Amino acid sequence: MRFATLAANSHNTQPWIFSVRSNVIAIAPDFKRRCPAVDPDDHHLFVSLGCAAENLILAASTLGWHADAAVDGDRIVITLDEAPQDTSALAAAIPIRQCTRAAFDGRPAAPETLRRLEDACREPNVAAILMTERTAIARVTDYVLEGNSAQMRDKAFMRELVSWIRFNEAEALATMDGLFSPASGNPSLPSWAARPLLKLFFTESGENKKYREELDSSAGVVVLAADRSDKSHWIAVGRACQRFGLQATALGLKYSFINQPVEVAALRQQFGASLGLGERRPDIVMRFGTGPDLPRSLRRPPELVMQS
Repeated sequence: MRFATLAANSHNTQPWIFSVRSNVIAIAPDFKRRCPAVDPDDHHLFVSLGCAAENLILAASTLGWHADAAVDGDRIVITLDEAPQDTSALAAAIPIRQCTRAAFDGRPAAPETLRRLEDACREPNVAAILMTERTAIARVTDYVLEGNSAQMRDKAFMRELVSWIRFNEAEALATMDGLFSPASGNPSLPSWAARPLLKLFFTESGENKKYREELDSSAGVVVLAADRSDKSHWIAVGRACQRFGLQATALGLKYSFINQPVEVAALRQQFGASLGLGERRPDIVMRFGTGPDLPRSLRRPPELVMQS
């Protein structure tokens, strides 16, 4: 479960509750940690549960357990049976994977690297669209900037986002969750100083410039889309998403989410149509490349996310 809690998740809200019965571990949503402004239908929440399940399944194999996962309503039920230990590069990457919100170095990825990243996304009923051509990335960039502008003009979105920012180490340690400012390359500051400064420096034009630089410096972009839009398919997207992040890490790459085109409902269908998805919903957008290490956001320990 400790490995599961290290999974990617929206705003680092860690919206999960684990329960254990004999050889069965269930992962349920913690709706108290939902983000209604950015994620009104809980899409990202269930993707996050899928990410946690994938980490748990991979970690279990290294400890001598075969994990069989099934979706039961809102929960993911994972049954463990003894099996030979099976080490993997993806499992080894779990403790060091991170979302790196910084500019990369612009180097292209080798064809074999791209093949392995694409293979990592293979999941029944989930499609992966991997783009490395600069024109294709530029089209994604336009949607990211349009989505970012819409979100930054949305007062409810901004209130919610700021409520999850942890401006310094003391704030991060107090909650063990949220978006730790230094993890995004920003300085650690006292809250009394950081909050007024946020209005001066966290601007629509500034953020758009940052996202453009980040995408221009990326080796590629991947979009995940499920065949259907429901909880079980969102969980499947989460599993594919987590494997992509772990495979990127195992290959020495960095990655981060650029989900604005799928979070802004008015853009989502248009963005999907531009990718040839038809009526399917684009679920997750990530960029990848070679980049720096940054400080990590904290995670709550297993005892704080377990339910008896």
